[in-house]
Amino acid sequence: MKRGAHAWSLRCVVIVVLLGLHGCAMVDVSRVKTHDYINERRADVIGANRLSDRTVQALNVVALTVDSCQHEFSACTDTVARTPGLNDEQRLSALSELWLAKAIRTDRAKTGAAMEDQTLDAFLQTARHAYAYLFYTARAPADRAFALRQVQVIGFYNFAVQRAVSRFFQELPQLGAQWTQTSLAGWTVMRPQTDLRLADNARMPTELIPAADLRFKGLRNVYQRDGFGSDFVAVTPPEAPNDDVSWREPDYASMTGALVFDGNTLDQVLATKQVRLLVRDPYRDDTITIADRTVPLGANFTAAYGIWLARSGFASQSIRSLLGREGGITTPRVLMMQPYDPDRLTVVMLHGLGSSPEAWINVANEVMGDEELRRNYQVWEIYYPTNAPVAVNLANIRKALDATLQHFDPSGHARASQNMVLIGHSMGGLIARLLVSSSGDKLWSLVPARADLSPAKRALLHERLAPYLQFTPMPQVTRAVFLATPHRGTPYAQHRLARWIGNLVRLPLSVLKEVASLSDLLKDDANKGSPLRIPNGIDNLSDTDPFIVAAANLPISPRVQYHTIVGVYKSKGPLQDSNDGLVPYKSSHLAGADSELAVPSWHSVQETPAAILELRRILRLHVTALKEGRS
Repeated sequence: MKRGAHAWSLRCVVIVVLLGLHGCAMVDVSRVKTHDYINERRADVIGANRLSDRTVQALNVVALTVDSCQHEFSACTDTVARTPGLNDEQRLSALSELWLAKAIRTDRAKTGAAMEDQTLDAFLQTARHAYAYLFYTARAPADRAFALRQVQVIGFYNFAVQRAVSRFFQELPQLGAQWTQTSLAGWTVMRPQTDLRLADNARMPTELIPAADLRFKGLRNVYQRDGFGSDFVAVTPPEAPNDDVSWREPDYASMTGALVFDGNTLDQVLATKQVRLLVRDPYRDDTITIADRTVPLGANFTAAYGIWLARSGFASQSIRSLLGREGGITTPRVLMMQPYDPDRLTVVMLHGLGSSPEAWINVANEVMGDEELRRNYQVWEIYYPTNAPVAVNLANIRKALDATLQHFDPSGHARASQNMVLIGHSMGGLIARLLVSSSGDKLWSLVPARADLSPAKRALLHERLAPYLQFTPMPQVTRAVFLATPHRGTPYAQHRLARWIGNLVRLPLSVLKEVASLSDLLKDDANKGSPLRIPNGIDNLSDTDPFIVAAANLPISPRVQYHTIVGVYKSKGPLQDSNDGLVPYKSSHLAGADSELAVPSWHSVQETPAAILELRRILRLHVTALKEGRS
């Protein structure tokens, strides 16, 4: 009886154990929250500091774990590379992430220490396996357009390129000008191929900044183009100050770098230790061709512009310029936002009183960020001393633009030299209007009449004043936009605060010398005569200023189509009685404009989204009109 009970007990235990084992093999189901699902799908070694689910699954297939791969990395990667069970896409994408995890663990970028060879090798291995996945597996990149894994692998590649190129750049100073190849971390690095042109035709940048590392305040948007390659800002040495040269090419250039590996087959690419950097100008190149496949080229169109503004010192310099103090500018400069391109139309932006190119922070960024506008336009910003009289700035800006166009396009046949667009804010808008207007003889009445002057003095006086009082429209310009512009001046220039600031303003030394010389010319033979009083920039904006009054109705060239954008600040009455806080609508309105937009805004209307959208519309309209032969 006992033996039977014992046997029964054993059978029960066996049954329970079997049931338990069966229970362990059952599948349980639970619901995943939406954000957890998205995070798990997208998480990888870059974004979450852990291997992606796809790589973990690949390790599971070949009987490996994350821990075992960290402790025996060589054995792990060798197993993944050689064990059947994974297809090429699974194998190469997993190897790319495994190598990247190793590179990140050994990278000392945060400490500022130089990258060690083993880390560089790991980044290059990452890039090579990602490169092989993208271009040497059965499916083309376009066939995987909806594959999240491809997006991850492109991210692995671009990050590895960023870090490897940063290390390459540190080696350049030691290589000299004639190098063709060098050895780094067991790799043969070939001389880069590039179509990027740097300011002053510099051979190499002095600084290379990964765009992904940058964050900006003050810029509403950062414009990028997703694609192949890593984005950088190439910095060249600033040009030596030279007032004889009117133009300044950009010291900060957008650049995209890509690494290509030697070989024409998958096996050759995986076996090679030879790599070359391709350097591309994203303003010139939308795509890049790798292994006979054309793919989108990555780009960042805001980073170079943002660094330029952040390092410019414009804010304090523009105030010193307005007051005529040391450290300000004394002559206009044409600041080019991108290296000169003969095949792009030119937009010229002119800031207002006491301002600088910072007035166009978001305007220029939005133009360069718009793909259609970027393909068709290049931006030049005029930086000028706003303490000088309007007539003086008008003459000097015209001279600077003429010199710039003559330097880059002596024949005047390039697209960049024709159908230019002027965009001016406030005082800049006033100057822009005069750049497309005809003075005739209407401004000579401003010169004091002296009947007792000798004919020789009269002739010399006329010669000296002609550049300021007699002008014709710029023939290269066929469209203009005026924002919050006091075409007929403003009464606010007479207010106590404006007068107080005006009394602090010193005219540029060159203007003072010219005034003294002209005063001497106006003296009679007995050396008698009152000295000339020349208004400064603030004086010139008054609605009673003689120059403003005389120039208010000068005719605009019939070749020029023009538009106005006005600000309306806390107005409850009709539009004609409104103002933007500084400029009355009656002064900023222009009869005959192709369009006029009133924006609820203070005087700085150019920075409002509504005004920027209108500028983008006008610039698109200009391109369309030119294509259709309407302008």
